Amino acid sequence: MEPSVLFIHPDLGIGGAERLVVDAALSLKSRGCRVQVWTAHYDVNHCFSETIDSGIPIRCCGDWLPRSFLGRFFALCAYIRMIFLAFYIVFLSGEQFDVVFCDQVSACIPVFKLARNRKRVLFYCHFPDQLLTKRPSLVKKMYRAPIDWLEEKTTGMADCILVNSQYTAKIFTETFTSLSHIKPDVLYPSLNVSNFQSCNFEGLAELVPTKRKFVFLSINRYERKKNLNLALESLCLLREKVSLQDWEKIHLILAGGYDARISENVEHYKELNQLAVKLDISNHVLFLRSFSDQQKLNLLHNCTCILYTPSNEHFGIVPIEAMYMHCPVIAVNSGGPLESVADNITGFLCPPTHAAFADAMEKFIKDPTLRTTMGKLGHARVVEKFSSEAFANQLHHYVCKLLEGT
Repeated sequence: MEPSVLFIHPDLGIGGAERLVVDAALSLKSRGCRVQVWTAHYDVNHCFSETIDSGIPIRCCGDWLPRSFLGRFFALCAYIRMIFLAFYIVFLSGEQFDVVFCDQVSACIPVFKLARNRKRVLFYCHFPDQLLTKRPSLVKKMYRAPIDWLEEKTTGMADCILVNSQYTAKIFTETFTSLSHIKPDVLYPSLNVSNFQSCNFEGLAELVPTKRKFVFLSINRYERKKNLNLALESLCLLREKVSLQDWEKIHLILAGGYDARISENVEHYKELNQLAVKLDISNHVLFLRSFSDQQKLNLLHNCTCILYTPSNEHFGIVPIEAMYMHCPVIAVNSGGPLESVADNITGFLCPPTHAAFADAMEKFIKDPTLRTTMGKLGHARVVEKFSSEAFANQLHHYVCKLLEGT
């Protein structure tokens, strides 16, 4: 009999981590597993479409707990929300399940160990949480110290630990020094390619002027760590490198996940608009917020290439999506893209400078055939290395292996 798997995730919105959780749930369901997803926040107007129409139950509990206190203590509040959610699942929900798939916040893992029938826990580490924040003051260091300790201790309580790339595996070992005896396995995120089968591409006429033949695209949340400034600064420098005639054919679309509840999304969106005006390129830039899956496919199908600007990205699903859609990638030469993008074959890996990005962008202007040749090679690379079939088989293997140990 196939196992029953319960997914627990902090906020089932739109993002790389959420994409992986949804794909993982769908893949296990396709293998006959009974799957359910529990989360502290879920909004049908800000989610992946599969969470609505896939038939996978989505349960929400604990959203009344604060996400922050006085605009601070986000990590502490996230831990409290997840611990409460886990307590509710184990002691009040009456749900029956064999394996827990947990990601992002490990603090809830001990709760599942308290259950009468001790649960087996698979923890998927996108990246150590303690590395995602700065500590500019002594007060911040003191606040983070117990949270960091708790993250390391509870992560080590998982029965199986997976990471999203060789890069993250290396960082995991360097960060969690007390867990040196644990060697996490790498399970690359994949694409559910059924979501990328569309023949109804509308073009970009409603978004950009028709004379703009070279459309560069960025897909990332409106967060400062995503370094979206780099895309704007690179476009500004590109203007100096090309003729006026070619410049009038160039456009940039910054498409990003945007949640009005998150102050950084709101603030950074305004900052980027102001920067575009300051650089005098605003009439060559479109800011697009919270688009649909179909809109994303249309963008990827019609753009010249993707600009992927974050440094030390843990994995990055956007380059995979782009390459599958025959779209080349210009990415920073660090983190996950080093494993997903083949330099000078499926795109270009560059230092995180506007000079390097502008040089790479110029190559597509000088040789428009690059889009087709690199696009074909990128699609083949994704099919070979990042297929949903391989992902589903590996994940199902790990889940079944956990149950063999009970």
